[in-house]
Amino acid sequence: MTDTVPKPGRSAATDKLRRRVIACATVIEEMLPFIPADVSHETLEFGLHLRPEKLKQALQDKIDQASPHADVLLLGYGLCSMAVVGLQARSAHLVIPRVDDCIAIFLGSCAAYKAQARQEPGTYYLTKGWIEAGDTPFEEHKRLVEKYGELKAKRMTGLLLKNYKRLAFIKTGQYQAEYYREYALDAADEFGLRFEEIDGSPALVRKMLHGPWDDEFLVIEPGQTICYADFAAVRP
Repeated sequence: MTDTVPKPGRSAATDKLRRRVIACATVIEEMLPFIPADVSHETLEFGLHLRPEKLKQALQDKIDQASPHADVLLLGYGLCSMAVVGLQARSAHLVIPRVDDCIAIFLGSCAAYKAQARQEPGTYYLTKGWIEAGDTPFEEHKRLVEKYGELKAKRMTGLLLKNYKRLAFIKTGQYQAEYYREYALDAADEFGLRFEEIDGSPALVRKMLHGPWDDEFLVIEPGQTICYADFAAVRP
């Protein structure tokens, strides 16, 4: 399957592969500028991550619906709390980045993510998509303030963040970053985290859409199932 990856200048037969993207709402933001006009896409809400089994079922439903109409289904997900383990497509290939979670997608590779983890393991990452989804300790803190008051809420959120020293805003270059940078700066200041802005990269997104599907990706044959062991390369 790798030999037929769509790339500029390849044969018309290769270019006519029917591809469809199924991606998380946070990841699709980074993919949209690079998705070819003839490639359809579908987005699943970020909140499904809170219940991995529900996310698994939603993904399988979308795969079942799309599989008869595509040669390749490109999944904008990583291992994501095991939510992709067990997925299969009956008549299409599945292509998925061989990454633990979407941070590696935003940074451009699993290697880049590991380098950041070695440099500063206690890092909480933010992007536009995560901020807009509202699924962060900082948004939860606002809800806790309304329920318990400022002092108790601050203690509770402090416990959630006790293992973090750095807040890193990943700048991917796909949107105006000022508002989201300020959000991240304010959050870092409020909870005593060191703020750092780090550059993201579209490298993994580009490869997912255009190839080559090398060792950074899983290419699952029709009827085969995604296994946890397939992600062995992302483990430390």
